[in-house]
This record gives sequence, structure tokens and C-alpha cells, in this order.
Amino acid sequence: MALRILIDGRHLKDFGVGTYIRNLTRALGEVDPDDHFIVFLQPEDASELKGLPANFEVVTCAIPESFVRESLRFPVFARRHAPDVCHIPLNRVPFLTPRPYVVTVHDLAEFLFPRRSGWRQKLLQYQIRRGLLRAAKVIAVSSATRRDVTRLIGVPPERIRLIYNAPDPRFLRPLDGSGDSAAAERYRRRILERYQISYPFVLYVGNIRPQKNVPRLIEAFAVLRSKLTDHPKYKDLRLIVIGDEISRYPAVRQAVVRSRVEDAVRFLGFVSIDTLRVFYEAASVFAFPSLYEGFGLPPLEAMAAGTPVVTSNVSSLPEVVGDAAVVVNPENVFDIERGLRDALLDEDLRKQLLEKSRAQLRRFNWRKTAREVVEVYHEVARGGSGTC
Repeated sequence: MALRILIDGRHLKDFGVGTYIRNLTRALGEVDPDDHFIVFLQPEDASELKGLPANFEVVTCAIPESFVRESLRFPVFARRHAPDVCHIPLNRVPFLTPRPYVVTVHDLAEFLFPRRSGWRQKLLQYQIRRGLLRAAKVIAVSSATRRDVTRLIGVPPERIRLIYNAPDPRFLRPLDGSGDSAAAERYRRRILERYQISYPFVLYVGNIRPQKNVPRLIEAFAVLRSKLTDHPKYKDLRLIVIGDEISRYPAVRQAVVRSRVEDAVRFLGFVSIDTLRVFYEAASVFAFPSLYEGFGLPPLEAMAAGTPVVTSNVSSLPEVVGDAAVVVNPENVFDIERGLRDALLDEDLRKQLLEKSRAQLRRFNWRKTAREVVEVYHEVARGGSGTC
């Protein structure tokens, strides 16, 4: 039986979640020609999902982020389209969302690393907990996240389905789209010249919230750089951070000053995907010593670029990178430094990581993800109540 499936795509522009919404929606269009999909988008995002098949209907709805107004207006919009199943692709479910619904949980950082305190944080945690407990199915993007959903929220394991994320396909295609290696190389040189990059560098990509552990990465980089002052290739090694504004995180700036590497660390903020791909490919090592990740896409993106990865031995990261990365204790500055040094200087290790990365990347594919998500929709529709 064909279903009417509503996907809440209003967070299409969000970092991380937006990647999930965009790629899952397009992959659903490739693998499921039978079900009817209604995708809710913010009006300004209406053109972001062009070219979807005829069984997709894009609907815009201007719903404010306000807790009260979202809780009142989203259910009204949703019911108007009479879905058999709603899919909320992040763990904040609007109150009175029509049931049955499916929720994708990317992480539970709001419980482990809360960004605020007081009643607002308690209300957010209540909303997350209530939304997950009332869901017909919860999709967890890693085994680590699946364990967290049971441990922290109390959702029974039988109502949680493990379905992995995957890298954005744009990281897997030729840089200029044509396969012209000379044109791609010219583009790389142009980007690096624009940013005045003429030195080897360690790269970090992602936001710089406390759980991302960027101050320890800076300290480890400072130790590493002090050991390479006479190295013929890496004596001018730099650290480049892409993906967030340092002004919001004074602890990171303090770590730079305290470690005396002001001239060797650069913060570039957000960049386009094509520019990001150039940085991934040009980096000597990609570093991601996060304290907590629900999945962790950046290490896979770096692997796709053929760059050695150093990441943490905690949370979901060992599950995602397998044996294709150097794993370190993220709470130990000297172990992070050791991992960076090994990945830089051990040529045999670098070659092994590249070979293993190719195999690891094959485990993650958006079409496979979409097929498994469709299975969840149909399981829910067969057993869901459809009441509120």
C-alpha cells in the first residue's frame, strides 16, 4: 500500500541536520517511486530541493522557532495534509505532532553538554524526552546513539532502529564535476591562493562547542609544532579551523594565546562545499578529537578526500571510522599530539589509512539509508495508531 509521508524539512539549512534532510530526501526520490512524500520547507528554502520526482510535493510553511507558536501551528499544517506517517528528522518534536511519527536522533548533546541552564534548558529536555517516548519508531544514526536513547531517555531498544548516515555525495564526485583533472587542479590552486595557503596544515572542520574539544586540539598542535621546528617539510605547520565563529567561544581564543600559537592557527568560519573539499584534499592531516558525536560526518568527508584522519576513541567515532583512522584519547593532550605526529610522519601508516578508508566509506551510502528508512515508514504505518 502506498503511503502519504510527511517530512519536516524546515531545518534544511542547519549544519549537520540539513545535510541529513537534503541527502535523505533526494535518495528517497531515487529508491521509492510509489509512496507520496510531502516535504515541509521554510519559504526561503523552496528552491533548495529542485528536481524531485513527481511523487514528491514541496510545501512551504512559515512557522517561527518559538516553542509555543511552533507547537500550535506545526500540527495544524501537518494534519491538513493527512499523512500516514510523519518523519521529524531531529530530536526536537513539536508538541501535538500527529501520530504515528518517526524521529531521527543525531545525538543527545543537550543532555550531556547542555548549552544553557535554567527553565529553558529543562523545557527543551522535556520536549526531547516527550517526543522520543511518544514516537512510533526512533531512528538512531549510530549504535552509540542508540544506546544513549535507551540510557538517557528510556526508549525501549525494540523501538529504536539503527540506520547510518553517509557523506554528502558531493564529497565523492570529481571536484569540478567533469573529471577534468587539470581544471580541478587550477581550481584548487585558485582557492588556496585566495586564502593565502602556502604551507602544510592540520585541518579541523565542525562547530567549536565545548564537546568538540578544540582547546585540547590547539594545545596538542602547539606541542607538535614545537617538536617539528627543524623538520624539512613541517617546520611551518599550521592549524586551520573551518565551520564556526571563534568570537562565540572565548575559551578557544584563550587556548590559542596560552599555547603561544597565535601566528599558526587560523579560523576561517563557514565555507562552501567546493572550497571545503579543497581544504580537505590539501590538508596534511584531518583532526577530530571530539568528546562526543552522535555520528561524526567530517572524518568520513576527510577520508573521501584521501586525507589521513586522527579522531577520538569515544562515543560513535570508533564505530564510524573503523580501523581507517588513528584513534586517540581525546582527554589527553599528549595522546592527541602523538596521533597527529604518527599520521604526519609515518608514511607506511598514511598509505594503510588511505587503503582502509576506501573500504570504510563503502559501508555508508544514502540509497541504502533511504531504503532502510522506507522500511521503517511501512513498519510504522502497519502498526501505528494515527491518533494525537
